Amino acid sequence: MSGNEPLDREHPHYMSCDEAGGEEPLETGRIPRYNCIYENVEEDEDDDEDSPPERQIVVGICAMSKKSNSKPMKEIIDRLRLFKYITVVTLEEDVILNKPVNNWPLCDCLISFHSKGFPLDKAVAYAKLRNPLVINDLDLQYHIQDRREVYRILKAEGIQLTRYAVLNRDPARPQECNLVEGEDHVEVNGEVFQKPFVEKPVNAEDHNVYIYYPTSAGGGSQRLFRKIGSRSSVYSTESSVRKTGSYIYEEFMPTDGIDVKVYTVGPDYAHAEARKSPALDGKVERDSEGKEVRYPVILNAREKLIAWKVCRAFKQTVCGFDLLRANGQSYVCDVNGFSFVKNSMMYYDDCAKIVGNMIMRELAPQFQIPWSIPLEAEDIPIVPTTSGTMMELRCVIAVIRHGDRTPKQKMKMEVRHQRFFDLFEKCDGYKSGKLKLKKPKQLQEVLDIARQLLVELGQNTDSEIEESKAKLEQLKTVLEMYGQFSGINRKVQLTYLPHGCPKASSEEDVKPNDPSLLLALKWGGELTPAGREQAEELGRAFRGMYPGGQGQCGLLRLHSTYRHDLKIYASDEGRVQMTAAAFAKGLLALEGELTPILVQMVKSANMNGLLDNDSDSNCQQRVKERLHEILQKDRDFTTEDYEKLVPTSGTSLVKSMQMIKNPVRTCEKVYSLIQNLTVQIRQMMEDPKFTDIQLYHNETLELMLRRWAKLEKDFKIKNGRYNISKISDIYDCIKYDVQHNSSLKLDNTMELYRLSKALADIVLPQEYGITKAEKLDIAKGYCIPLIRKIRSDLQRTQDDDTVNKLHPVYSRGVTSPERHVRTRLYFTSESHVHSLLSILCYGALCDDTKDDQWKRAMEYLKVVSELNYMTQIVIMLYEDPNKDPTSEERFHVELHFSPGAKGCEEDKNLPSGFGYRPASRGNEGSKKSSQNNSDEESTKRDKPDRALRMFKRLVSNPIYYINRKLTRSKKIGSVDVLAENSAHKQRPTKLKLTTGLGPQSASDLPGFELYSMVTLHNSLSLKQVDDFLVSIAKSHDSISNLLPSSAAGKKAPLNTYTPAKVLPCRFTQGMTLLEMAGKKSGATPKAHTQSSLEHNELCKPIFQLMEDLKDAPGTPAPHQTSVNNKLVISIPDIELVTGSHQAQQEPMSEDTIS
Repeated sequence: MSGNEPLDREHPHYMSCDEAGGEEPLETGRIPRYNCIYENVEEDEDDDEDSPPERQIVVGICAMSKKSNSKPMKEIIDRLRLFKYITVVTLEEDVILNKPVNNWPLCDCLISFHSKGFPLDKAVAYAKLRNPLVINDLDLQYHIQDRREVYRILKAEGIQLTRYAVLNRDPARPQECNLVEGEDHVEVNGEVFQKPFVEKPVNAEDHNVYIYYPTSAGGGSQRLFRKIGSRSSVYSTESSVRKTGSYIYEEFMPTDGIDVKVYTVGPDYAHAEARKSPALDGKVERDSEGKEVRYPVILNAREKLIAWKVCRAFKQTVCGFDLLRANGQSYVCDVNGFSFVKNSMMYYDDCAKIVGNMIMRELAPQFQIPWSIPLEAEDIPIVPTTSGTMMELRCVIAVIRHGDRTPKQKMKMEVRHQRFFDLFEKCDGYKSGKLKLKKPKQLQEVLDIARQLLVELGQNTDSEIEESKAKLEQLKTVLEMYGQFSGINRKVQLTYLPHGCPKASSEEDVKPNDPSLLLALKWGGELTPAGREQAEELGRAFRGMYPGGQGQCGLLRLHSTYRHDLKIYASDEGRVQMTAAAFAKGLLALEGELTPILVQMVKSANMNGLLDNDSDSNCQQRVKERLHEILQKDRDFTTEDYEKLVPTSGTSLVKSMQMIKNPVRTCEKVYSLIQNLTVQIRQMMEDPKFTDIQLYHNETLELMLRRWAKLEKDFKIKNGRYNISKISDIYDCIKYDVQHNSSLKLDNTMELYRLSKALADIVLPQEYGITKAEKLDIAKGYCIPLIRKIRSDLQRTQDDDTVNKLHPVYSRGVTSPERHVRTRLYFTSESHVHSLLSILCYGALCDDTKDDQWKRAMEYLKVVSELNYMTQIVIMLYEDPNKDPTSEERFHVELHFSPGAKGCEEDKNLPSGFGYRPASRGNEGSKKSSQNNSDEESTKRDKPDRALRMFKRLVSNPIYYINRKLTRSKKIGSVDVLAENSAHKQRPTKLKLTTGLGPQSASDLPGFELYSMVTLHNSLSLKQVDDFLVSIAKSHDSISNLLPSSAAGKKAPLNTYTPAKVLPCRFTQGMTLLEMAGKKSGATPKAHTQSSLEHNELCKPIFQLMEDLKDAPGTPAPHQTSVNNKLVISIPDIELVTGSHQAQQEPMSEDTIS
């Protein structure tokens, strides 16, 4: 075998690290499985005294001393020396650097690899001079130092790469140096990369890799570098790419904050480890000995093939490379050459055994050494089993409302100036008739137009123009807020009106036939610092729901050992996405800015209405009209009004109606209080001592006056009636000011708060339906996609090879490596939370006339007046491995709920918080003490309730969101299970809200307290829940194609969350995806990339389907390939509905969508 040929195994099967051996490290001659390899190393040497010395194979180690003297290298060398016929010689660094190669020691086999300062040219010269057996090819190590060559070789081998382009700043190749930088993208030699994208130096020795984030996520960049102490990256506000040097630009792949490093020893062996991505928060996780924390994971079949290809393509027997697991695929992003695992005794055993066998196989015949590859007994597979009767947590699903925000505000104006039409045309608004502008560059153009028009209108005193001028002034003021655009806190919508506004105001006399644009400016609604703190603290508290949660580290342990399959979804609203990022920061104990966490951990779910679906239900419009009609009657509520408005007998609704009495008179009082409030603010603005005052979140008195003056103007209509739709905005504003701006000491604010809350407690929940049937109908319009997704989450088993799983053989110190908890977190707005709760309450999940626990839960929910910030609906799935797999008792579902943050006045009817946490095994036998006979009866009656075994009551302080200067409670109590006659006698001390003026740091945030997490039900079977979810979706959509799990033994289809819009129709059947895209756009189909197709409106559902199928139970991940300039998406083993009607389903071995 020549020195440049790759070493290969003779037997054809692939040996992954789990097949290579046991857990114990080698001891010289004392390990049974290695005795045959090392040829009786303990044999008495006296037996061979008269024998001539046997020929030894000299293995030379040629590397820089930092590498050759490292612990991993010494461990491997020590094991190589145990081979009877192998002698290992390590070349000193002085010899390598300063001696000519003809004076280097002779060797029969050379293990040599490049690192910083290593003279690779001399190693190549030595190999040519002595012609030893070369373990890692030397010539290809030049290529490994150049990322361009690495990508070229990988591409030639058919190994999947992220889409990339090379920018060569080489005067000799000007055609490769075309860079156009936009606000949220770069164009490299004609290839466009939207942010986030990655910028890598072409020199592989340069580890300064930058990731650039879009303005919609906050902008800036994460700067990666070779580890320095406990840092591997830092966040920078700089958003512009580097202007000197040559780089590779590639798409950023969201990997849920995890990198996988693969280490090969020959093409048939690979060891894989996962670690926290350095791009996440830049902090290196280290153990008690200061070593980076990594955990071995299992490679799937595709990844084993990738390892085989990489090893052979680069001719590096011992080789390391980096994998990115994203979108159900695995991408190689870097090849490191000679690399070895740190702190894995088993890897050292395997590496020495494989390399030693390779050397002996190649050289033993040449030197007439009597040696053959020993036959080894197969290792017995290690399969850990769960012990005891305690149920295992399998899945956690939570739907959570965003955190505290600033008041949402909106301003509409009709515009007719040509500059607005030009902008509308420039941004392709005529295609759909609507245009949404969120990017900073787009908002800047709107601001420029407003400024120009104000200059032109400056001297005009015409009343019509003055009114336009006032609105333009407001447009200008809002767009100039904060000093910069971030794409999160403001947006402008333009809608084309071919005949102008249908209803002109009394001051305007416009021609109805003239086209115009309706400009809607929306601002506010931003997540406040307090909201971030709420989300982060709740994330920390959520850790207690997982096994080992008593010490608040159970989830961290589970996640860090890669037994936690976590995905976080959020709607496309900035406040929701930032809430999700802050929650993830607290949940996983991350550090640093939210932008990198948002980009890597939070998935946008805005394509199929999963979290953004706006119901266009006619039922809801009728409900609003009826609600407004009832609240416009100038008289006290009658018995008939109570029956019309509260047919569900909601306690909180009845209480609010009793407080309001006469709705019109209450609205008059509210209007009067608003007028009084605006007068007070104007007086403050005239007072010199308030000149430079800044309110919470950098608001000014002028901006505060603007939002209250607008409400004053909009609430009372010119006909004397009141606009009921503005009640929620009034409550929104006064709640914000009472919580955050109380130091202004404005008069009558609490009275305005109480009255507006009473009105809002009626209007807000009843807009989602008055009767049970209406509530259910409207709720389905909002969250049927979410219902399907939740069902898919609950059905999913643990045989998914697309997630990171801990390797059981290598996992020392982990008592249950097979446990794999699936967590799905959905962050959304109030509408989805209201709707999901309505479905649970009125969708016939349980019968409250037969189920006492559900009856108590319904009574509790009737008391809840508001689904405030951080409201949570949590579903937990447990498995009892001791039960028969076919038994309904095998899986157990619990349903928990919290109405979120407490308001300015605590609702005395709701129980005070105890937090939540699962009990440990040690607590399994502990019994809950009964305080009275009623509790004993309840315990006896609810004997099947798993909570008696799963949860231990712990009296402690509730979860507080407090000033950092105060001491946070370290205890998190048990779930507060609703019990009959529960008095909740132990109440915590109420913590006063901390508010103040001016900009505030993290240590000055206002404090918030959350209501307790309450168990609505803890004895649901998985079948019961599954049938319920199926019935909800099936009743709403006849083409949902869902079947109950009990249907005649037939398994329910797997694609339960297939968007209806991707179903093929008659005129598109037989057309490829590219042809359909071209037909829609009117363009001739060309070679498309995945990135370009993802932005095509027609193709978006296809890619969303691929994302959904990753979460579908038991469904193999879709596979993407490029064939003849076409993107081919293969979705194996699924059933689809074809044609315009529901066709008979037939299993397909593979359905390919071209």
